[in-house]
Amino acid sequence: MTDTAEDRLSELRAAYAARRPESHRHHERARAVMPGGNTRSVLHLSPFPFVIAGGKADTLTDIDGISYIDCAGEFSAGLYGHDTPEITAALHEALAGGLVLSGPNRYEVPFAELICARFASVERVRFCNSGTEANLFAIQTARNATGRDRIMVFEGAYHGGVLTFGQGPSPMAAPFDWVMARFNEIDATRAAIRDHAGELAAILVEPMIGAAGNIPGRAAFLDMLRQEASRAGAILIFDEVKTSRLGAGGLQGEYGVTPDMTTLGKYLGGGLPFGAFGGRAEVMERFDPARPGALAHAGTFNNNVMSMAGGLAGLRDVFTPARAAQFLQECEAFRHGLNAGFAREGLEVRASGMGSILSLHLGAESPETLAQTDPRSVILRRLVHLNALERGLALTPRGDIYLSLPMEVPRRERIAEILTDAVRDELPFVPGRECR
Repeated sequence: MTDTAEDRLSELRAAYAARRPESHRHHERARAVMPGGNTRSVLHLSPFPFVIAGGKADTLTDIDGISYIDCAGEFSAGLYGHDTPEITAALHEALAGGLVLSGPNRYEVPFAELICARFASVERVRFCNSGTEANLFAIQTARNATGRDRIMVFEGAYHGGVLTFGQGPSPMAAPFDWVMARFNEIDATRAAIRDHAGELAAILVEPMIGAAGNIPGRAAFLDMLRQEASRAGAILIFDEVKTSRLGAGGLQGEYGVTPDMTTLGKYLGGGLPFGAFGGRAEVMERFDPARPGALAHAGTFNNNVMSMAGGLAGLRDVFTPARAAQFLQECEAFRHGLNAGFAREGLEVRASGMGSILSLHLGAESPETLAQTDPRSVILRRLVHLNALERGLALTPRGDIYLSLPMEVPRRERIAEILTDAVRDELPFVPGRECR
């Protein structure tokens, strides 16, 4: 990063800190009991994070009394906003019925029925507590089903806290036998699959790679994965923990590509901790406890009554298939409008992604592979994040943009206005870029 960008970041951070003395005090207190004052690495922010006092609809308020439009969206878990009446009512009802019930509850079966009806690949489903857990269980299911150990993943992918990949597995990655491939690069990935065909238990892929900048999969790429997984006898797993909100049946429904297994999480718990993995009946029946040699899948809170009740209310009463399809169209219109605005102003920045999940990238076109991404986009996102905060818009610290169901057209227009203003302000500070 050049001195100019560093100087600008220092200026923005100083202005940020000056307005948030209570958050600063809270952070110093947190540092005494948590490493770095943090229990979730992705929320780290220099000089310190602002601390949330509460949320209503699509708005957050911090302990210094500053309000923000919430486009941080709890990293996609915040689809419903902060106080959806249908979900709140369901949670109150469940709470009144008692917690930690030590057995099946009345919410889990109708919730499972909705999930199986919604996602084409999910004939049977099991619940867990997070997307990370869901992916770990899916991997182990594939290893058991195939009798193989090797797992193909993709550079830049994130499948949970212990399933993180940049140019290779992170130091915290679970110790599976990984092979890395390049997302959206059809020929290279096909060759890699064929090279390892007799060893692959699973191909694990996000149909839109998230942490690397929300790059949607090419339809031809996902089709190729389906064909080659079948040819290799490997289990194709779609990680739709985030992307399941992009359409009535997730991205597998939008692309018309059906994997063998799907993992889910984030918003599907109605704002409470949630994960799920599911797939073809013959794969998932390994978990039937009545079967000899059944696979064990334990977890005290797998079917916790609050997540089951909140998740059921969300899918049944709020994010119906019709609303999901409509929301995708609305958010795609927002993304195209935002990009048209950038182009009109001569700002060589594009919002990539799909529907309600976006990222900003330098360039006149959205990248389709990691090789096409400009590494300076990271600098732009840091600058825009801090600039937008001072305008009353919260993005994630790494610059992701999430739209939520409470956001009506005027709200989305205001978001586009803030983003355009922030990009215009900060683009000149990115090395080698200028506002033309």
